Amino acid sequence: MNLKQLEYFVRVAELGSFSRAAMILDVAQPALSRQVRLLETDLRCSLLKRTGRGVVLTEAGRRLFERSVGILQLVQQAREDIEAGREVPAGRVTIGVPPSLGRLLIRPLAERFRDHLPRARMVVVEGLSTHLIEWIATGRVDLALVHNPEAQAAIEIHPLLDEPLCLIGPARGRPRRAGLRIEAPVVFADLAHHPLVIPDHTQAIRRLVEAQAALSGLKLAIAWEVSGVPAILELVRAGYGHAVLGAGAVRAAAEPHAFLIRPIEHPRLLSKLCLAVSAHKPVTPLIRHALRISGELARRYSTAGDSRL
Repeated sequence: MNLKQLEYFVRVAELGSFSRAAMILDVAQPALSRQVRLLETDLRCSLLKRTGRGVVLTEAGRRLFERSVGILQLVQQAREDIEAGREVPAGRVTIGVPPSLGRLLIRPLAERFRDHLPRARMVVVEGLSTHLIEWIATGRVDLALVHNPEAQAAIEIHPLLDEPLCLIGPARGRPRRAGLRIEAPVVFADLAHHPLVIPDHTQAIRRLVEAQAALSGLKLAIAWEVSGVPAILELVRAGYGHAVLGAGAVRAAAEPHAFLIRPIEHPRLLSKLCLAVSAHKPVTPLIRHALRISGELARRYSTAGDSRL
């Protein structure tokens, strides 16, 4: 028995699949299977039961899994203690950001890493919140800023702030002032009178809006279903309808003055921005620094504190 075998076994057990574990661990599947078989041979018992949908733990496998997680955590803690003794954390960290924040945060993130974490390598990936959560669970992303994540055992959530949702429409004429064009609020019932350009049913904002519409007895006019925020705003700008988004999405647009923002009231709808990390992967000093930096910048560049919203 060795640490590599335990690590491979734990990852296969967590993901319920040799193929997915091989992809995350970046090893060939035959090599992964061979290491797990060697572990079973050494312990003289079967640890995983193969099924048509993947693998599940046997009773012996369950007992070893519980022990192995603790062993690997102790090893990681030893590594962290050594890393903590260094002046500057080193390594690679992958940060996921939603499209509504990517344009605003990538440059400040790069500046912070350059100035405070010069030995670290930052990788930024952009994606919808549902995709970012999946990427955290599979190990592709170390941490992510996500909107309205659903609770699940594999993900640890740290709420940052609430952003009011607004009705976003095309602006007409020249802007009266620089920055966001925020006008008088609109009551939620008025959404029924506007054709909406809205994400598909897998997205949290769509579920939030439709749930409130059902409670209010309203039938929404869904004109277009588009998953990407930039594409939604492009259709709104072209006059194809209105969007329901946070004002931060407009602030991140190439020409924010091309849109009119009207906060939604009665009731007020809030989109919760959170930091998410894996619940099973140890938080290294580098990830801890990245979490702090990401949270600080998200609060600074969000429009949630705008008194007009």
